[in-house]
Amino acid sequence: MQIGVNVPNFGPGTDPGRLRDWAQTVEGLGFDRLLVSDHVAVTPDVASQYPAPFYEPFTTLSWLAGFTTIGLGTTVLIAPYRHPLLVARMAANLNSLSGGRFVLGLGVGWARQEFEALGVDFTRRGKLTDELIREVRAAWSDDADYRAGDIPIWVGGGSDAGLRRAVRLGDAWHPLRRRVDWMRTGLDRLKELAAEEGRPVPAFAPRIVLRLTAQPLPEAERVAGEGSLEQVLGDLEELRLLGATTVVLDPFGGDPAETERPQNAWKDLAIVAASMDGVERQ
Repeated sequence: MQIGVNVPNFGPGTDPGRLRDWAQTVEGLGFDRLLVSDHVAVTPDVASQYPAPFYEPFTTLSWLAGFTTIGLGTTVLIAPYRHPLLVARMAANLNSLSGGRFVLGLGVGWARQEFEALGVDFTRRGKLTDELIREVRAAWSDDADYRAGDIPIWVGGGSDAGLRRAVRLGDAWHPLRRRVDWMRTGLDRLKELAAEEGRPVPAFAPRIVLRLTAQPLPEAERVAGEGSLEQVLGDLEELRLLGATTVVLDPFGGDPAETERPQNAWKDLAIVAASMDGVERQ
């Protein structure tokens, strides 16, 4: 099981130097992959959680590829925001330029005002996402042009439609910031849908929070990745036993001011990394 880190590519404390520091910290601590998120128009609904400046993921990852040797990815690219052939081209180029290190995580999106600003129909976001995945894969089949290589597609979403999308079109299911028991139930449903569709069960690559606390949190009140170190390590072990191929740690707690003091997140990442030295990941 690989361990990745979702690096904040937004907020008042974010600039090229800070992004480089994040990337080199993640790699230096021994993590396997760094990933960034996506927004295009920082409308009020976006800005309330992920304020400007917001660094576009393909541009950012292409630049960070030159400072790192670990895996790269998006968690998640909002599929309806871009033309499928543009996504196909950017993803293929990034994968080629980075030596085959890229994973394309994508989702349907949630920010209505951002959809309006981009002239995209919010009510069709699921259908647009399905169309994009199909068209991206079709473009990548032209190896003489795109030279995409092997780019896994991780599909986010926890609804039945999202799970079915992962089965039909994805290489992995990529749920975000949920409880372990919720993900266990989701995996059971994923297997049911795969059987209905006559397709293999996709891989499992969840993104969880990372918030260490001095004392354990009540089990009924926490999501995976928050609580005492023992609780977080227990979550990672449970996810490994559930078959996770990659777990992405997300240390952003929701306060944009955190981007101005990343040392707190780096400390938690260092504690987890040190605690996992020598731990079986297979």
